[in-house]
Amino acid sequence: MEYQELGTSGVAVSRITFGSWAAGGWMWGGTEQNDAVGAIHASYDLGVTSIDTAPVYGMGFSEQIVGEAIKSLPRDKVQILTKFGMRWDLAKGDFAMKTKDNNGHDLDVYKYAGRDSIIKECEDSLRRLGTDYIDLYQQHWPDVTTPIDETMEAVMRLIEQGKVRAAGVSNYSVAQMQEAEKTLNIASNQVPYSMVRRDIEQDLVPFCMEHNKAILVYSPLQLGLLTGKMKPGQEFGDGDLRRGHRLFTPESVTRVNAMLNKIRPLAETKNVTLGQLVLRWTLAQPGITVALVGARNPEQAVQNARAIDLQLSFEELDFINKQLAALQPA
Repeated sequence: MEYQELGTSGVAVSRITFGSWAAGGWMWGGTEQNDAVGAIHASYDLGVTSIDTAPVYGMGFSEQIVGEAIKSLPRDKVQILTKFGMRWDLAKGDFAMKTKDNNGHDLDVYKYAGRDSIIKECEDSLRRLGTDYIDLYQQHWPDVTTPIDETMEAVMRLIEQGKVRAAGVSNYSVAQMQEAEKTLNIASNQVPYSMVRRDIEQDLVPFCMEHNKAILVYSPLQLGLLTGKMKPGQEFGDGDLRRGHRLFTPESVTRVNAMLNKIRPLAETKNVTLGQLVLRWTLAQPGITVALVGARNPEQAVQNARAIDLQLSFEELDFINKQLAALQPA
């Protein structure tokens, strides 16, 4: 495994990090707790020491699963990355979405990052995770109703109290990062990025590289689209976030599969899956620090972790980039 420090925070993480959104079941059609714990342990055995979670994943369930998984692991060898600022139990802040919990009950979720809310959320997360500190505490989404300096001051207090080691943000623009930096040293920004979603290369990547900020990318396999296993016209159930997604239309899946078929021979000659090739390409891109990858079971977790063993030459990366350049935009 490869490890990298998040900015200048002193917190080093595995470049492949276990993403536990699907483990929480929410928006992914349920979960099996034993499979999720086994997946985290299988990842750890291959050097994936970092786990990313959030309270809103399963309304606390994902954090509970992570807490269960790390009970038997040495805490100082594991990095827990969690988040704050998405409240389903408080109607305050910026309305985010209507959703359902894992039991099918309707919920309204709000983006809210007021001072008192953050303090409460941190205590709740520590309890669910069964730990007394969080390695990276990230604001899940910007909250337009709360000044950024108020949010960052609250996180700074948590750092001073030893409950948080480093501060991060998620889904922040460059301007929002600059505003946050006036109050607190931000270690990282967690944003979506994949072969078919590369808009951060325009401004966020250059900014983070210039200012030594880590970029943690989520959905590097584009919700499974880049595994090559999706079929045009594939049906997704109610509550699955891929249902109605523009990249999952039959036309888009057909286009992406055509591109994947061009790079598939490279994966075969390397004796790796398409997913592993995509992950390695992602980590080879300038400014990308970490790829967050989910797994529902130990087999998937092992496959994800082993992507790091793949080495790609400049010529091979160039070949992949040429196929991507020819991909018609969705």
